[in-house]
Amino acid sequence: MKTTEAKKALAGKKPAELQTELEALLKEQFGLRMQAATQQLTNNAKLRSVRRGIARVRTLIHQNREVKA
Repeated sequence: MKTTEAKKALAGKKPAELQTELEALLKEQFGLRMQAATQQLTNNAKLRSVRRGIARVRTLIHQNREVKA
């Protein structure tokens, strides 16, 4: 999925769905970090893309909070 498609998909979600997405990404990041620590990670770019996905979701969550306030 391209980044623009990912942004559009995230923008259409409700705050509760964004929170669920964030939790899933954080769990995935933890798993990837453990794989990297034990030399089992084969795709290093996946760690970077997950980290950026977390940033995107957190940005949308904070933007939504500012709009409500």
